[in-house]
Amino acid sequence: MCRSRIKESYSFLVWVSKKFMAFFTSAIGILKTLVVAIGAGLAVWGVINLLEGYGNDNPGAKSQGIKQLMAGGGVVLIGTQLVPLLANLFG
Repeated sequence: MCRSRIKESYSFLVWVSKKFMAFFTSAIGILKTLVVAIGAGLAVWGVINLLEGYGNDNPGAKSQGIKQLMAGGGVVLIGTQLVPLLANLFG
């Protein structure tokens, strides 16, 4: 193989890796948004259950509501703190 052919191959590989990393970075952003949205939805659902439990004086609904609220908060925390670390995994 001549030098120009090797140089072209290397340039192509660099181009492909840049395109892949751009795709990967945008995918991480979308994943972060989805995880945060799911966590927020779960937390809102927990607040609704909690308020319903207080309104009907139902300890079971109150317990379920607080568990959902805490779980939703945990999922939001994972989405905001851990998912962006995936971007640095291959970088």
